[in-house]
Amino acid sequence: MGESWERVKEEAMEIIASASSSSSLPRLVVFDLDYTLWPFYCECRSKREMPKLYPHAKGILLALQDKGIDVAIASRSPTADIAITFLHKLHIKSMFVAQEIYSSWTHKTEHFQRINRLTGVPFNSMLFFDDEDRNIEAVSKMGVTSILVDNGVDLRAFREGLAKFSQNSGSSGRNK
Repeated sequence: MGESWERVKEEAMEIIASASSSSSLPRLVVFDLDYTLWPFYCECRSKREMPKLYPHAKGILLALQDKGIDVAIASRSPTADIAITFLHKLHIKSMFVAQEIYSSWTHKTEHFQRINRLTGVPFNSMLFFDDEDRNIEAVSKMGVTSILVDNGVDLRAFREGLAKFSQNSGSSGRNK
């Protein structure tokens, strides 16, 4: 099965502590769902199934929660009902301060505008993980630090995201 989520959480908390000692942390970390938190498209699944997260996803989410960093979802899905059912089954739905899950023709920009209105967190205080390059490009143009993931969010991508956020917030300190 690989690393347990407890071990991943410990390592993620160390990554956060290390990042916070040298710079600022994001106020909000936003995740796509399909092929970012879990290894499938919701529209190809049934509500009756028991979903699984990528191996590092739960530990990272729990570490963020323990460190007081809010998390949100920005997911383009024609089957939001299945996604929400899966979040309930995985016992993680309550972790997210915003859950923008719906079909959209505007990349993820619409999702982020709604998240911004709902949370009040400025774009340059957000960190985003997604598996689609077009979403990374579109959301980056809004000022959100964005990280492309290959096989779901993992500790390597998480470390990269916090480092890039630190670099971006250092270079845009005047926007705070």
